[in-house]
Amino acid sequence: MSTIPALRPDKQASGTPRTDFPAPRYRRILGADRSNVIYWATIVVLALLVLAPVVPTLYQSMVDRPLYESGGIFTLENYSRLFTEAGFGQVALNTALFAVMTTVLTILIAVPMAIVVVRTNIPGRKAFGIAMQWPFFISSLILGFGWITMYGPAGFVSVEVRRILGFLPWDLYTLPGMAITEAVALAPIAYVFCANALRNTDASLEAAAQTVGAGPFRILWSVIIPMLRPPVVYSSILVFSMSIETLSIPLLYGQPVGITVFATFLYKNGLQSIDPDYGILGAASTVILVVTILLVAVQARLLKDAKRFVSVRGKATRPRLLELGWLKWVAVAGITFYVVVGALIPILGLVFRSATRIFTPLQNPLLSLTSDNYARIIEYPVYVASIRNSLIVAGLGAVLVSLLALVAVIVAKRSTFRYRRVIEYLALAPQAMPGLIIGLGLFWAFAFMPFNTGALIQGTLWALIIGFGLRALPSAFGSISPAVMQIGEELDNAARVNGADWLRTFTRILTKLLAPSFVAAMILTFVVMLKEYSPAIFLGSADTNIIGTTMLELWVQGNTGSVAALATIQILITALFVGIAGLLTRGKKDA
Repeated sequence: MSTIPALRPDKQASGTPRTDFPAPRYRRILGADRSNVIYWATIVVLALLVLAPVVPTLYQSMVDRPLYESGGIFTLENYSRLFTEAGFGQVALNTALFAVMTTVLTILIAVPMAIVVVRTNIPGRKAFGIAMQWPFFISSLILGFGWITMYGPAGFVSVEVRRILGFLPWDLYTLPGMAITEAVALAPIAYVFCANALRNTDASLEAAAQTVGAGPFRILWSVIIPMLRPPVVYSSILVFSMSIETLSIPLLYGQPVGITVFATFLYKNGLQSIDPDYGILGAASTVILVVTILLVAVQARLLKDAKRFVSVRGKATRPRLLELGWLKWVAVAGITFYVVVGALIPILGLVFRSATRIFTPLQNPLLSLTSDNYARIIEYPVYVASIRNSLIVAGLGAVLVSLLALVAVIVAKRSTFRYRRVIEYLALAPQAMPGLIIGLGLFWAFAFMPFNTGALIQGTLWALIIGFGLRALPSAFGSISPAVMQIGEELDNAARVNGADWLRTFTRILTKLLAPSFVAAMILTFVVMLKEYSPAIFLGSADTNIIGTTMLELWVQGNTGSVAALATIQILITALFVGIAGLLTRGKKDA
């Protein structure tokens, strides 16, 4: 009888895969596992970014002199002076009224339109769905310029309406006028939240209502609208927070008639003041920061029981479009009115103003065509530099912010790091931080840095990238996070079984699968940072002006033609970038 030799430990029978490969050994960094280094580096970077504007703001609100002066004494006097000498009580009331009106109008615009576009059979549903979203790509500053050009007291439409009616039935320079314009600018955000929720609703709920004799309007009122509570609550608080911090519309409409809200209070008492009272600025910033944080906490509280609104199960079916009958033409007219009157006419008005010497219905605009407004932009290097600076900040910032967001999402969602939830909170925290507070807080942070190192950053493009990037970080994180959660963890486990550590799994597997969502995050971040300007008011300098701050300076000087030219250039840049990005990501579902 033959003897079968025993297999050596390093050999296996033919055709059987080896399972005793030694795990790869990876280089350690200063004696620490390289994955742990990435974990801690991520949380440290995020903590520094988030706390940099917050800590100096809180500290400045409780000392009796600017941070850059030594010998400060702790005091709460700044808060008492804020509501007495500075008159912040009226400012708070104006801000609250403006934010409430804006939120109500935004929801009244967005929710019905989302229901009509997504869940009914109106003609041109897809075209209206796209049209409802594109105002998002236009900053509220540009939209404000457009509304004044067309609907202001001397606007093109206003002059013609006054000539026909003998009076003007609206006034932009009031709190309701401010709220209407801001609501038009913010409605696409609420629309997207509600539209996405409606697309994922299970049709079985509506079928059940139909079996008991419910008609289309009964289904809308009793089934569809109640299921929209989570997106309505989320978007309402988001819009309310954005209304509190917005500067453009209150600055253009409110300041000329003495209506002061929080943003213009900081602007006037900080940038425009010869001798700024930094204690009052710090106290005001702290109050608004606390309010926005409380709003986010209320939002989380209201959505705590969101599971009872779940309607998408494993056997969900596609919702059936509801028949509105003749009312569908009323819906079409309403959406068309919003798109045309709210966004299209103001933007076209800016384009015409940029190409004319005088823009008024009393004279044919075609008779006053000129290229002088664009020539003036090209002739002055400072205006050309503002365009270049905006592209650099948005382009470089989009890459850096998206990379940071990608790493933060992977650590927060696909690692065993003990403090991974803290990373998620830090990445989303800037959504509760108004842009002016970020700019003012970073201004103080740079001034407070030891050995005068902050002077190397303050007033440079890097300061703008940090400020704008902090504002855009929650958007990038939120764009990538859903894609990560859709990737099964068995891929990670397979890589670990074969000896890969967390970093190798991330770089070799997850990054390739997340490429489309990363590109989408860069597109979104680029658009957000290109529109942004409020932190630059405190972080910029004469050499680092961007399109937004340059337009404000030109508007104050009364050079509306050049303002319209710069606004048109920014719109064209955004449209070109979004169009090219759309072509490159066509057919890629995750992007």
